[in-house]
Amino acid sequence: MTRLEQLEKMHVEDPNDVFVFYALTKEYEYNGLEDLALQYYQKLMDQHPDYVGLYYHFGKLLEKHGRQEEALTVYNTGLDVAKQQNDTFAHGELLNARTNLEMDM
Repeated sequence: MTRLEQLEKMHVEDPNDVFVFYALTKEYEYNGLEDLALQYYQKLMDQHPDYVGLYYHFGKLLEKHGRQEEALTVYNTGLDVAKQQNDTFAHGELLNARTNLEMDM
């Protein structure tokens, strides 16, 4: 059984496990299933908006697909979540990503 198959099975068994949900999403991205990863990032954001780790990776994948405005929205949402959670590392990472994207636009 591949890592992807294992994660899919774990997600079916417990769809509310946010870490498994996130790991499955990253595994889709890693395996080149980027459209599916984008869908799962959106679902993850909708269902677990406090999971601050998703925002940077979701934004970066949106950028890769030329969806800069959506990436900015994701970064800004993530900045709010990081600030609420007092997560200075995530806040700095998201701020840097947003600044770089704004400079590129």
